[in-house]
Amino acid sequence: MHKRLFIPGPVEVTDDVLQKMATPQIGHRTKEASDLQRGISEKMQKVFNTKEQIMLSTSSGSGLMEGAVRSCTAKRAAIFSVGAFGNRWYDMAIANGVPADKFESEWGQPTTPEMIEEALSTGKYDLITITMNETSTGLMNNMEELSKVYKKYPEVVVCVDTVSCAGGTEIKADEWGIDICITSTQKCLGLPAGMAICSFSKKAIERAEKVENRGFYFDLLNLYKYILKKDHQYPSTPSLAHMFALDYQLDKMLNEGLENRYARHIEGAKIVREWAEKYFEIFPNKDYMSNTLTNIKNTRGISVAELNKKLGERGYMISNGYGNLKEKTFRIAHMAETTPEEIRELLAIINEILGLE
Repeated sequence: MHKRLFIPGPVEVTDDVLQKMATPQIGHRTKEASDLQRGISEKMQKVFNTKEQIMLSTSSGSGLMEGAVRSCTAKRAAIFSVGAFGNRWYDMAIANGVPADKFESEWGQPTTPEMIEEALSTGKYDLITITMNETSTGLMNNMEELSKVYKKYPEVVVCVDTVSCAGGTEIKADEWGIDICITSTQKCLGLPAGMAICSFSKKAIERAEKVENRGFYFDLLNLYKYILKKDHQYPSTPSLAHMFALDYQLDKMLNEGLENRYARHIEGAKIVREWAEKYFEIFPNKDYMSNTLTNIKNTRGISVAELNKKLGERGYMISNGYGNLKEKTFRIAHMAETTPEEIRELLAIINEILGLE
């Protein structure tokens, strides 16, 4: 039985998008491939609200996260973490021999302007990473608030993980001074996993020129130069199947209207939050709740695994808590093409299984 996914990625993918992945292949060095890749880049500039170069990667978002911290740290990186994926960014830096320090918030609490000011005022760091939306905790950082601090340090390259929110909530990459804005396909963009996307600013380009060992596959400067030299070609064979589907899905998103799409995500979030407040509790700081998934405290001491098993028998799936939060919390995503009606239907079934009024 197919289970309808209400997990924070991979998401439910509509049949028409899946069918686009079955488009007959074309040569990846052809003009048709260049046109396809250029079109995707132009549409993603609208999603990110940026005029900077867009680059595609046949990988998960983690690939571009690793590429960013390795390609653009000349001195030392400050990694701001609000959960598991911020911690992963730090682990990537260390694994690649990049000097880095981690500034970790208590899970459920945001990165604060004071944390960034304290770190950057030392002059030790020339790159920072921030997780805008953290799926392990259900928290969304206030990037506008944070940008007011780091923009006072124009020499610092700013890398932001928007993997679980781009396409589901507004991103203002240029206005917020983001140099490398990263996302991937399997969350709010509503595609299968397997492709990542980032913007790459002029500041990031200039910095990468000064970094000697940028790796190979995830050398962002090499990707950038290849795109320019070869007219939106890539140095390695890309996943054309993902590109056909992404190009089509971006058209759907733009036709829906990005503001309408974001409003639909917020409406879904409000439905889940109200339900969670009635029967359980919200896990993260309520001033920083994610618009794309809700992390809920298991205040009733239910077996989340058993709940998910019973949901699976009815064709649904939610997420248990992540890592140390397993069984202590559970997560319900309201991203991509999920509608408010589908969310209400899921919650009604949960109520029935748990015997909630």
